[in-house]
Amino acid sequence: MNAQTESLTMAGPAGLIELAIDRPEATPRGTAVIAHPHPLHGGTLTNKVVQTLARACVLAGWTAVRFNFRGVGASEGQYDEGRGELKDLLAVVATQAGEGALCLAGFSFGAFVTSHAAASLHASRDLQHLVLVGTAASRFDVAPVNAELHARTLVVHGEQDDTVPLSSVMDWARPQVLPVLVVPGGGHFFHGQLPLLRELVLRHLRA
Repeated sequence: MNAQTESLTMAGPAGLIELAIDRPEATPRGTAVIAHPHPLHGGTLTNKVVQTLARACVLAGWTAVRFNFRGVGASEGQYDEGRGELKDLLAVVATQAGEGALCLAGFSFGAFVTSHAAASLHASRDLQHLVLVGTAASRFDVAPVNAELHARTLVVHGEQDDTVPLSSVMDWARPQVLPVLVVPGGGHFFHGQLPLLRELVLRHLRA
């Protein structure tokens, strides 16, 4: 993302996990762990939406940790339909996020995995923010967001997303009465609208 990005690996459940870490200039408010899109469809930690989420987190004062799921880039292992990927995410949180404040963010398949991580961690961690972008609700069983986290959750979706129809995300959100922020004319990858996405996430993190 920038010249200061730290690239490293850590031990994970299926072998090494590749990480990219960006730090704010001041003392960080906590650690944000950001999950990328589908491993079998080109999703990596360098995805532009994932980088946009990381940039917003750093601007808001968080250390941003991106990582490659198993089988992607230098991360070892094989795609596991979300099960193993959840273990990867939880391992990154346990290893990189210490005991302090935590922000979880994910895009597309990464939002699906992040939803389950939030469900697993909300009772035991200081989960201050949850950001779900282009949530893959039409393709995976996205976990509901605990009611206690609703005020700390931002769900963003493109109005014209042709990968994950907006209607599927509304069907997931409706029973929870969980608000969804819709970007007019937005597609799945928010082409031409990444600065807007960054601003929306930054506004949420600073609220």
